[in-house]
Amino acid sequence: MELLHSGKVREVYADRGDIVLVASDRISIYDVILPTPVPEKGKILTQLSLWWFEQLADLVPNHVISSTDVPAEFAGRAVRCERLDMVMVECIARGYLAGSGLKEYERDGAVSGVALPPGLIEGSDLPEPIFTPTTKVAPGEGHDEFMTYADVESAVGADVAAELRRITLEVYRRGSQIAAGNGIIIADTKIELGFAADGTLKLGDELLTPDSSRFWSADEWKPGGTQRYLDKQFLRDWSGTLTDWDRTDPGPEIPEAVVEATRNRYIEVYERLTGDTWR
Repeated sequence: MELLHSGKVREVYADRGDIVLVASDRISIYDVILPTPVPEKGKILTQLSLWWFEQLADLVPNHVISSTDVPAEFAGRAVRCERLDMVMVECIARGYLAGSGLKEYERDGAVSGVALPPGLIEGSDLPEPIFTPTTKVAPGEGHDEFMTYADVESAVGADVAAELRRITLEVYRRGSQIAAGNGIIIADTKIELGFAADGTLKLGDELLTPDSSRFWSADEWKPGGTQRYLDKQFLRDWSGTLTDWDRTDPGPEIPEAVVEATRNRYIEVYERLTGDTWR
């Protein structure tokens, strides 16, 4: 196979006209790859994404060709996929106020140009899910920035922008309904979309994982403070306790106890969503 790209978490290979995505155990925060891997993280992300692609297959097509027709050394963490011409917009849906969305709201009373009611606080649920796209910046070239819907229309055209918003919100709504049945809140999520050779807009990359979403335990949700995260926000919060890291390369080593706590959260969300025991 030919290595096409090495990202923060995944390697992208070309093989027999297809793409093979291989998820590593690397973990990144604030666009910095940390030097300590999280064991089995790549496999958890891959298997959870495959589960979600199947759950939402009737809603929007995806890029998956096979999860078994991959090199043996990558078994469990690789997916054979269609080549997609990826849309250069990060498609994000939010149903709750947290993270950068909270900061944007506190500054502007809006997120990505979407006005929100006054008086919301950290962890508040929104009146309805909103589409809050950002730019897609290559690793090492800065940070993603919020885009308004008009910005997206300017970048990709009105018709494509409308489809990006529609699909993103439908994926969030369906995913949230499924997760709620398992006691999990999806506060927000990011999806990747691209065009197949026939012009169909399809889901790519990963889907509704602890790397791409904020997952909270529903029975512990309480607006007004930090929630119990079942995703990599736990690691971001740990890094906030460090006084000698400025969120640039090189990233700090992760203590063994923090690695284990992060891994346990990834496993917990996988098991609660799918109903399967992680092997």
